[in-house]
Amino acid sequence: MLANNRQQTSQPLLEVNDLQTHLVLGRGTLKAVDGVSFSLNRGQTLGIVGESGSGKTLTSMSIIRLLPKPSGRIVGGSIKFDGIDIVSLPEKEIAKNWRGNRISMVLQDPLTSLNPVYSIADQLGQPFRYHYKDMSRREIRDASIEMLRKVRIPAPEKRLASYPHQFSGGMRQRAVIAMAIAAKPELLIADEPTSALDVTIQIQIMDLFRKLQEETGVSIIMITHDMGVAAQLCDRVAVMYAGRIVEIGDARDIFKRPAHPYTQGLLQSIPKIGQRQKRLYAIPGQPPSLFNPPKGCRFADRCPHRMPKCDVYPPTVELESGHSAACWLLESKA
Repeated sequence: MLANNRQQTSQPLLEVNDLQTHLVLGRGTLKAVDGVSFSLNRGQTLGIVGESGSGKTLTSMSIIRLLPKPSGRIVGGSIKFDGIDIVSLPEKEIAKNWRGNRISMVLQDPLTSLNPVYSIADQLGQPFRYHYKDMSRREIRDASIEMLRKVRIPAPEKRLASYPHQFSGGMRQRAVIAMAIAAKPELLIADEPTSALDVTIQIQIMDLFRKLQEETGVSIIMITHDMGVAAQLCDRVAVMYAGRIVEIGDARDIFKRPAHPYTQGLLQSIPKIGQRQKRLYAIPGQPPSLFNPPKGCRFADRCPHRMPKCDVYPPTVELESGHSAACWLLESKA
């Protein structure tokens, strides 16, 4: 079942325009994010999907200003949050008033987010100690218990004293989500939050995100390579390939009427229930190197519809309200 579209306010919470994020390495400059643009309304969930290495995670890390140092840097474009361009803000301002406060993030593997030598109480209390310096120890403990209860961890009073290794994978991810929402952010970025979990726990975590959004109104960017997760949770979906967004639109339009050959290939590779297949479909070839990306369509070498004009990057074509794609096959619909 596709996610239901919710009514949104007219003013976007987040506007990313022509974002360019590079990694300056010893072997050259990797153009990981190369001209990405999208917007996100309040209370909305945007899914960013694509193969590994397409630039999804670095796009999110650019938004929260957590790029790897010293190689990562934003070299162009803007990221406007509630009308403020946060690219131009100093790091101290971002750390104090934005990161973890207005924008928060859930990483893929909870084991990398939790320190094994500190209890859950120590780690969950940290956002409160940092952002609400006037809170007493008792208030921090009560707030931490409430956060664990909000993410559906049973017996939260007892679990506060536990250590990460005493939690299951699903419970660790819930604890990380509790830390991410502790300071009541307006935007929550979830980077592959279900990929390290088994299927039954994945369903529970997706349901948790849905309920948290209903309760708090938080906007969510869901980064995933799982098209099923995007279909379940997202109002809009952006398809990334080789550092660029090749198609974006409402989730129903993307899944029912995919316009770009890459999106079509991703959907074709999903197993169909009730259909017997000798072999699953796979998109042939490999993505291009982002050290020296092609000037034309970056999917051209893998595309079954390649034509001579693909040597020039195609314009973005508006297909219908909010649904657009960059492909020469759509030229007649421009």
